[in-house]
Formats: sequence, structure tokens, C-alpha cells
Amino acid sequence: MKAFVFHGPGQSAWEEVPDPDVKEPTDAVVRVDAVTICGTDLHILKGDVPEVPPGTILGHEAVGEIVEVGSDVRTVRPGDRVLVSCISSCGRCSYCREGMYGQCLGGGGWILGHLVDGTQAEYVRVPFADLSVHALPSTVHSKDAVLLADIFPTSYEVGVLNGRVRPGDTVAVVGAGPIGLAAITTARMFSPERIVAVDRAPARLEAAKRLGADAVADAREAPEQLIADLTDGLGADVVMEAVGLPETFELCTRMVRPGGRVANIGVHGKPATLHLEDLWIKNVTITTGLVDTRSTPTLLRMAAAGRLPTAQLITHTFPLDHMAEAYDVFGRAADTGALKVVLGGEQHEVAVRGT
Repeated sequence: MKAFVFHGPGQSAWEEVPDPDVKEPTDAVVRVDAVTICGTDLHILKGDVPEVPPGTILGHEAVGEIVEVGSDVRTVRPGDRVLVSCISSCGRCSYCREGMYGQCLGGGGWILGHLVDGTQAEYVRVPFADLSVHALPSTVHSKDAVLLADIFPTSYEVGVLNGRVRPGDTVAVVGAGPIGLAAITTARMFSPERIVAVDRAPARLEAAKRLGADAVADAREAPEQLIADLTDGLGADVVMEAVGLPETFELCTRMVRPGGRVANIGVHGKPATLHLEDLWIKNVTITTGLVDTRSTPTLLRMAAAGRLPTAQLITHTFPLDHMAEAYDVFGRAADTGALKVVLGGEQHEVAVRGT
């Protein structure tokens, strides 16, 4: 088969590799119909995630069809159309029993495209298939469903739920990329009084307005003053960090009100200063987290009912074998206006391999 392989910082290729096979009784092999690219994949290509060994197939989000299952798989079978979650779950360890699948101790967690071969390929082996894939209703298109593998559960769980968004809150989202935009759309479900989006890119601020932000602010123009003006000087009840830079995290801590919550979603590669000299007296709660994907079934039902604007986040589509071009467009989002890029997405009849 063909797959997008990481060969070290700055080196990658769409190339021929061996087909995946069932290795464990709990595995499934999925023929990939649609994938997307995550900002974390860009970090890997830059060398920011050193535990990813050269030779790894990248990607941790996909939609496809089951072509093979191990003897212990009970919930899916060949021919089923499924969403491949970005998180794998053994279902047995202490963390999985608490619903903290991202912290799985039994060989799961974020492993696809990280510690084992991932989804940016024609086929992918999915460990712990019973808990790591989700059957898809026919009403959800593959290109829409693939956004439920990572960005929507991440934004919802790590941003909205950790931030405890409540009716009447003022919510600020710093970073209007795909994660921030998904946070805006899912925060609206809790009826906040207002949502303010902060970013540097005019196109992304426009997208934030289309997706439900009540106000927008340029990150270079003292957005904390806008928040103060909107809240009579109090600050935001919830601030979500969706960038992953020291300066944006520190901006969030300046925008939050006493008793408020800062929910960090962004992936940070550098230390950020925690100004406890200012924060200790303000009763501020700061949360971090890796997505657990326990909300995926709920989000799938909402998508099937037309309650999630997934399609509005997709700006570019490519054939599956145009991976290098898609990475280039996504990696230059400031120039290309890319939000989410989706590769593939066509519906196919299931083929039986080897015949």
C-alpha cells in the first residue's frame, strides 16, 4: 500500500510500505476513505515530538471501512463503516475504567501516528478496535465525520467541559484555528452570554464570526481591554488557550476574571511563565489535558442530527495520494487560508484484499 512516512525532521514521503495485518486479537484493519492533518503532525515533522521514530506512518484521524478483525473483536465486523478515534483504549487499566482513555496504561492513549503506524495511508491497523473505532450512521459524510476523530472532542472536552462553560458566561477563545473554531461551536451549546475570538489572521476571525463568535479581537491590539470593556472590568469567566505558545497562555491568564477558569487546549513545546504573583489571590482555576474522546458518541449523534457545523471548517480537499501538497497547504495556513484539509472522502464498495 501507499502511506505518508516520517523519515526524520523535515523529511517525509508518500511511498510504498507493507500492508498492515492483524497482530493482536483485539485489532482491526481499516481501509481508509478520508483523513485529515492535525497541527500535531506538523510538530512531528519539525522534530518537536522526538518519541516518534523515523519510519512511522503519520496521522491519527480517519474514516474508513473494516476489512479485517481479530478474534476478540465483538462490536464491528468487515464491511462496517467506522470513525477511527485519535485515542486508543485498552478498556481495562485504571485510567480507562475512569474514562480517561488518553492516559491509558495498557498500550493505548495517543499511539496512532505517534508510537505505532497511523492513519495517513491506504490501510491502517487499529489496536483495541472495540473501544477505538465508532460505527458511523449513513447520514454523516466521511469528510464531516473525520473532524470528529480529534478536533471536536478535543475542543469540547479539554476546552468547553474543562472550562465549565455555563449559561450567561463570557467566554474568550484565544486562537481561531480549527481547534478554537470547534471550541466556539461547542461552547454555544451551553448558552454563554457572549463568545470572543482572539487571533491575528483576519480570515480566521471572519470564520469565528460565521461559527458563532459574538465579538472578535486582533491578538496584537490589546484584546484584554476589549474583554474588560465587555465585562465592566471583571474579565472573562472562561478563557480557552488554543494556540500553544507562551505568549498566548500568558494572555489568557490576564483576561480571566477572579474565580474564572483558564482551559489550556494548545500543544506547548516551550515553557510558559505562570505569574503566580498575580494569580494566587484571584481564585483562578487552570486546567490542561489530552483528549479522552469519551464524548465522541455524543458528538456523532449531534453530527447526525445536523447540530455540528463540521463542513464549515473544511477549506481544502485533496485526493488521498496528494498528501505532500495537502501538508504544504495546511502548513502555510497564514498564506493559504486553510482551516481543515481533508484527503479522500469518497464512498466505495468494500474490496476484499488478496482477491
